[in-house]
Amino acid sequence: MTIRVALKHETRYRYDRRVALGPQVIRLRPAPHSRTPVRSYALTLEPANHFLNWQQDPFGNFQARAVFPEKVDSFTVRVGLVADMAVYNPFDFFLDDNAQEFPFNYEPATHADLQPYLAQADQGPLLKAWLQARGTPQRQNVVDFLVGLNQRLAADIRYIIRMEPGVQTTEETLGLRAGSCRDSAWLLVQVLRHYGLAARFVSGYLIQLRADQPALDGPSGTEVDFTDLHAWTEVFLPGAGWVGLDPTSGLFAGEGHIPLAATPHPTSAAPISGLVEPAECAFDFDMSVTRVYESPRVTLPYDEATWAAIDALGQQVDHELRTGDVRLTVGGEPTFVAIDHPDAAEWNTAAQGPHKLARAHDLINRLADRFAPGGVLHVGQGKWYPGEQLPRWALTLLWRTDGVALCSDRHLLSGRPRSEAAPRTDDGTMNSRDLALADADVTKDFGL
Repeated sequence: MTIRVALKHETRYRYDRRVALGPQVIRLRPAPHSRTPVRSYALTLEPANHFLNWQQDPFGNFQARAVFPEKVDSFTVRVGLVADMAVYNPFDFFLDDNAQEFPFNYEPATHADLQPYLAQADQGPLLKAWLQARGTPQRQNVVDFLVGLNQRLAADIRYIIRMEPGVQTTEETLGLRAGSCRDSAWLLVQVLRHYGLAARFVSGYLIQLRADQPALDGPSGTEVDFTDLHAWTEVFLPGAGWVGLDPTSGLFAGEGHIPLAATPHPTSAAPISGLVEPAECAFDFDMSVTRVYESPRVTLPYDEATWAAIDALGQQVDHELRTGDVRLTVGGEPTFVAIDHPDAAEWNTAAQGPHKLARAHDLINRLADRFAPGGVLHVGQGKWYPGEQLPRWALTLLWRTDGVALCSDRHLLSGRPRSEAAPRTDDGTMNSRDLALADADVTKDFGL
């Protein structure tokens, strides 16, 4: 099931006079590690007179650096992208053996690489009290530990919309017991680092779509499709890599989380940053998400109008095929298994076996007796699958549709005995003496 959506994001700065802009760094392109497939992406800036260079920051995130050679009275950033909201399992990962349970230690080389993500920026009394209230974690499954920690923080910190710039310190967030998504994300980063786990701050898009049907248990989620800039946390787990946790909802990050920048500190993940001359500025933005394609699914199948259109198209195709005298056949590869040894290797995995060819001859001859009594049987090489030492047999039955027999005694070629006086080898084939004696009859049958 796939829902394809188009996201539009426009940010506008209007100044009360013409001002000089320093280089503007824009971090609004999906990061390389995004698990949500992004079909297309476009970034446009105004004024048009600017120089734009795409770069990657020290942490591998995409960023656009824009330089404006002349003074401006406004600055506009427009982002458009198309993404597939294909559901994925956020727990679909494997952990290294040494990281199955918490607590664990990173390998020395990995620990050195992760130093920026282990630095404890906040060590205030409220944070220490919050950690002490949780107690010393007992040895337990890592995923269970993270799920519980994420849900605990989501329950303790009330979500608020905060328009002030910047991120609260952990002490401020814990003191207020409230914060925006970026405040909760930074708090979880610091909590994880105090537990010895490498964590980073993530800025990105959050897309939430209205459910097809109300949930049977728990909340159904949003009533309308919407998107917004959002922040969450990622923790590094050996074997799994970076795993997203959303402390605002208490859930693991899913297909609706599209990361834009993941960094050790929030300041280096700001969506737009840069210098500007002192001036009064009016700031506003618009964001929207639109469904551009939806595959049918159990909760939202084809509607009656679509079914009628499909049926009408089928009727039209059938009419054109009949008019053009086009005849279609459906190919198939039915699998037959002997009833006497159904579990033998030759009926399950092996290319050949002691009974397979004999059973095949018996089956095709019975089919020939019924459908093509004058047909000719050709025995040749069939499919040869990778990894098998021998190819399969291919038994082909040929006959004329006008009823004229191609062979008056097909059994001379088919491997089935012509009479009791014509002895066969164990696999049902004629020996050389019998074949030589039958040569005259074969020549006569084919009119040679």
